[in-house]
Amino acid sequence: MALVGVSAVGFDLDGTLFDHLGSARDGVESFFRSLGVEPTEVAVTSWFTAEQREFERWRSGQISFQEQRRARLRAVLPPLGVELPTGDHDLDALFEEYLRAYRGAWRAFPDSRSLLRQLRSTGYRVGLLTNGIESQQRDKLDLIGLSDEFDAICVSESIGVQKPDPRAFAALATALFVAPADCVFVGDDPETDIDGARAAGMRSLLIDRGGQDRAGITRVVLAELSAR
Repeated sequence: MALVGVSAVGFDLDGTLFDHLGSARDGVESFFRSLGVEPTEVAVTSWFTAEQREFERWRSGQISFQEQRRARLRAVLPPLGVELPTGDHDLDALFEEYLRAYRGAWRAFPDSRSLLRQLRSTGYRVGLLTNGIESQQRDKLDLIGLSDEFDAICVSESIGVQKPDPRAFAALATALFVAPADCVFVGDDPETDIDGARAAGMRSLLIDRGGQDRAGITRVVLAELSAR
């Protein structure tokens, strides 16, 4: 029996359906080696720390998307002994080398496709809401084989607002043709996904792919949708 009133399930992408951390770790290790840098745990951690900090600066409107990429290179590589080019064009070309390695490692979590299909086959409308640029997020979905598994896809660049802004979740509900109260949103970030969804009037489910939900999220999602 379905959770009363729920007719749709929304998902975050990175860290929820797409294995960003695993893909990015493989990508940055390959990138570092191409620069003659040993990808130690300290070096890799510095990359992810800069990624989180600069992506948040972009999300909050402080810098452009391209500048957050340049800022990551400037923060991480010189302390590792890499001399950076001075011009923005050359910095962008250097970041493209990382992107090629990252893209080559892209993968969905093993249970993502089967979960989406199971939900749709049982009558739920299924949507995606992700922060990022349209081209990259769509490219991810195409490459990992999830593009056709949703009834609606909302990328922040295209809808003009980002999570955790409640208007982003409202846009997803509109695209799914449901009221926010009729949707459960599943994500891995307590603030961006969970607080944002609740502020929009959606029910929400926090998952942890690196911890308690390492084996998969199908069971916890289905349990959330079951009558209590």
